[in-house]
Amino acid sequence: MSIRHGLLALLEHGPRYGSQLRTEFESRTGSTWPLNVGQVYTTLNRLERDGMVVQDGEDEGGHALYAITEAGHAELRTWFEKPVDRTSPARDELSIKLAMAVGMPGVDIRDVIQSQRRHTVQAMQDYTRLKAQAITAVEKNGAQARDDVAWLLVLEQLIFQTEAETRWLDHCESRLIRLSAAVTAEPPATPPEPAARPRFRTGSARRR
Repeated sequence: MSIRHGLLALLEHGPRYGSQLRTEFESRTGSTWPLNVGQVYTTLNRLERDGMVVQDGEDEGGHALYAITEAGHAELRTWFEKPVDRTSPARDELSIKLAMAVGMPGVDIRDVIQSQRRHTVQAMQDYTRLKAQAITAVEKNGAQARDDVAWLLVLEQLIFQTEAETRWLDHCESRLIRLSAAVTAEPPATPPEPAARPRFRTGSARRR
C-alpha cells in the first residue's frame, strides 16, 4: 500500500492538513487500511523533504496545510500510469504459514487449512454484505457518491481476493490428499539381498 501516493492524490483536490487527510483516506478506502495521525505526518514530512508537497499556511483552526507541488503532480501521474509491480510480490502470511506447516511435528496442516477456510468464507460473506450496502449508497447519492464508488471498488477487490484464497485452500487440501495417497500406495522398499558368501568343501580335500 502506497500511503505517500494516496496522500498526494488527496492533495490534488486542494490543500489539506494531517487529520483531514487521514479522515479522507479512510473514507475513500472504507477504513480497510486505517492510518494514524503519526503515519500521516511522517509521510508528509518525507514528501516535503522530497519536494513533492509544501506547507501552505494554516486554516481557520490553526492547522498547518499542505499543498502538492509540480514534482508531486509528476510523481502522481507516474504512479497512475505505471502498473503495480508483481515481480516482487508482498509477503503473504498465509502462504508462509502453510509452507512452514509442511512436515512440522505436532501440526496437522489440513487443520490449519480448514480453520483458515472458515475464516476466509466468513470474511467473504461480510464483504458481500457491505458491498450490497455500498451499491445502495451509490444508487442513492448518484454523482456525489465518489467515496461510495471508491469503497465499492475496494470491496469488490476484497471479495475477488477471498474467493481466490478459498479456491487456493481447496487446491492445497486436494494436493495434500493426493500426495498422502501416493505415499501410502508405494510398496515398502525391499531390503537388499545379503552378499553371497564363498562356500568351502567339508571333509577331505585333494591335496596337490
